[in-house]
Amino acid sequence: MKAVVCGAGRVGYGIARALSREGNSVTVVDWSPELINKITTDLDVRGVVGHGSHPDALERAGAADAELLVAVTYSDETNMIACQVAHSLFNTPMRIARVRAQSYLEPAWRDLFTTGHLPIDVVISPELEVGRAILQRVETPGAFTTALFAGGRIQLLGLQVDENSPVAGSSPDQLRELFPDLRLTLVGIDRDGKMFIPDRSDPLLAGDEAYLVIEPARLDRVLDIFGRASQKVRRVVIVGAGNIGVYVARSLERLGGLKVRLIEADKKKAEAAADQLRKTVVLHGDGLSPGLLREAAADRAELVVCVTNDDKVNLMSAVMAKREGAARTICLVNEQAFADLREPLDIDAFIDPRSTTVSTILQHIRRGRITGLQSLGGGKAEALEGVALATSPLVGKAIDDMDLPDGVTLGAVVRGDKVLMPGDGETVRENDRVLLFAETALVTKVEQLFRVSLEYF
Repeated sequence: MKAVVCGAGRVGYGIARALSREGNSVTVVDWSPELINKITTDLDVRGVVGHGSHPDALERAGAADAELLVAVTYSDETNMIACQVAHSLFNTPMRIARVRAQSYLEPAWRDLFTTGHLPIDVVISPELEVGRAILQRVETPGAFTTALFAGGRIQLLGLQVDENSPVAGSSPDQLRELFPDLRLTLVGIDRDGKMFIPDRSDPLLAGDEAYLVIEPARLDRVLDIFGRASQKVRRVVIVGAGNIGVYVARSLERLGGLKVRLIEADKKKAEAAADQLRKTVVLHGDGLSPGLLREAAADRAELVVCVTNDDKVNLMSAVMAKREGAARTICLVNEQAFADLREPLDIDAFIDPRSTTVSTILQHIRRGRITGLQSLGGGKAEALEGVALATSPLVGKAIDDMDLPDGVTLGAVVRGDKVLMPGDGETVRENDRVLLFAETALVTKVEQLFRVSLEYF
C-alpha cells in the first residue's frame, strides 16, 4: 500500500513507523526540514518538505498514486484541507484527519465531514480518545492498560507482576490448575523491554508486565489474584482543565455517585470549566501546591488524574498527590523519555496520547475485517479483533490448535453472547469475532487471516 502522512510530529511518526514496518510505501510531508530529516533517518520512509495541504507538496509526495492519506499536523485546518485537496485533485481513496477543536465535532455539525462538504472518511479527536482511555482506567483500577473488544464482551488487561504478587512464579498451565474457573488467557509478557508470547510453562516473574484476556465479569477476581485489587472510585481529583480534563469530568458527572474536583492554574480556563460543568467543584490554582491538593481532598481521593499540557507538571502533581495520600494516580505523558519513570515515581498508569491516537487510526487502516485494535507496549505488539468470514483460513480450525504464525496467539473467540477461550474445545465458525495478540512485525499476517478473498463476492 502507498500512503502519505502529513505531519512528522509524534503521531505522524508513530503512524509512519507502524506502516513502514509492515512493508508499505510511506511518504511523510512536513514543513520542518529537521523533522523530515529525523523521520527519514530513523524510518524506512520518504520525506517531502512542504505544507501538508498544498497541492504541489502532495503531488511531490505521490498523492495521485496513494491509497491512503493521513493528516495529523498540529493544525486542524491544514488536516481538513489536505483531505479536501487529496480528494478533489488526486482522488486519494481513503482520507483520515486529526481534528482537535471540539467545536468542529459538535453533533449539530455532523454533516460537515461528508463527501459533499469536507470529504474525510475518518475524523480522529485525540482529546476524546485519550479521555475514553482514562475513563476505562477509572473503571478498571489496578491495571496499567485496558481495552474492551467485541462490544464489551471481552477485555484486555495489562497488569504489573511484583514480588508480592500471588501469581509470581506461576506459568499459564499452573494458573489454569490453581484457578480453573477464572477463564483467562495470558497472551503476552513484556519483560526487560522485550515483548513475547509465553509458552504454557513460562513462569511469570517479578517486574513482568502481563497482558491478559478475560471476561469483564471476572475483573475483580483477576485483579485480586494478581494482587492489584483497588478501592472502588468515589472521589476523583483532576489536575488540568483542558479539553481532556473537562471531558473526563463531564463523563464522570454522568456516571453519578462520584465526587469530582478539578484544579486549573489558568483563571480563564478554570472559569470556562466551571461554566461547562454542573456537579464538579472547580478550583483555581497550582496543581503542584500541597495546600491546594489538600483543599481538593487529594489525600482522601481514590484517584488523581493529571492531564495538563506539561508532562513535568503531570508527573510532579501525581507524585505529590500520592505523597498526600491519594490511592492511585493516572498521568498524561507525551514524552517517550519519561516512559520508564512510572514505576520509580510510584505512578499507577501513564496515558500516552500518541499511542492512543495511533491505535485508533490503525484500526481504520488495517485491511480485512478488523473491527478493533489496541497498540501495546509502546508499539511492540497489537491486539486485533476481526470477523472470521466464510473465506477466512480461521474458519473450521480448533481454538486449542490454531496453528498460528510464531509471534501470534489467540486471546478469545466471541459468538453472539458466548465467549470461547482456549481449552473450551470449540472450533471457529463463520462470523465469529476473533481476538488475536500479535507482535507488531506479524500484523500483516494477521490481516491476511481476516481478509476477504475474491471468491467471497
